[in-house]
Amino acid sequence: MTKARKALTPTGVDLFDVPRLRLVEAAPPRLSPADEAARDRAWQRAMAANPDLFDGPVVACAGAAWEGPRRLVLSWTRVTYRHFALRRVPGNRAWLPSLFVYVVQPTDDGRMLIARMSQATSTPGRWQLPGGSVEPPQDGEELDEAALRGHAARELVEETGVDLPARQLALWAVTRGAHRSIGLAHLAPPRPATELHEGFEAMTAAERNAGRTPELDRITLVSSPAELAGLAGPHVDYLEPIVRRYTDTAR
Repeated sequence: MTKARKALTPTGVDLFDVPRLRLVEAAPPRLSPADEAARDRAWQRAMAANPDLFDGPVVACAGAAWEGPRRLVLSWTRVTYRHFALRRVPGNRAWLPSLFVYVVQPTDDGRMLIARMSQATSTPGRWQLPGGSVEPPQDGEELDEAALRGHAARELVEETGVDLPARQLALWAVTRGAHRSIGLAHLAPPRPATELHEGFEAMTAAERNAGRTPELDRITLVSSPAELAGLAGPHVDYLEPIVRRYTDTAR
């Protein structure tokens, strides 16, 4: 990403306006035997701390560059969650950053929904926006903007109970934060606050009745970045810049 397009926020998270996006598949990362061994040891330690972790297929970001003034090109590659365990190895730089989607869900009175991760996740108690890692496409399918909207819509309904057509989501911002991870923020249409709370309560109750632990255990609505300081627990690095951007543009 070029310096000319970079906008560094006070928290150290890069936030970009990206009107257009192009995704290109790259070859999987090649790790040395020493890096593979270090990755596997770190993954085993993570599994011992949280047996609910799953080494499923996921996408990593292999590169990012501007193609002209208005289109960002993201190179992506197929890995599994185990790959990101290399972040835990001091001094190791062989890992690639993650690529994930998340949703800015506003209310019709100008607030936005944020959520807390449950104790069964890898980041218990952390506040963030509904979303998750991008999964690689199936054979014959493409990873493009439409597919990313589909990922974001599925994460939104699975985590909050908000069900909407993927076409109603719009790419709204791109963030680059901790571990160089790339987050693709999608903006949803506003909904009444009561509808969001009732939908979340119904969804989490259904999950527990089915014997599953919801990924999110609480939602709240905020109208300014200052309100984040009053929340018990940490919050993901992109949250403050995204809340600030939304509340500034909503005024």
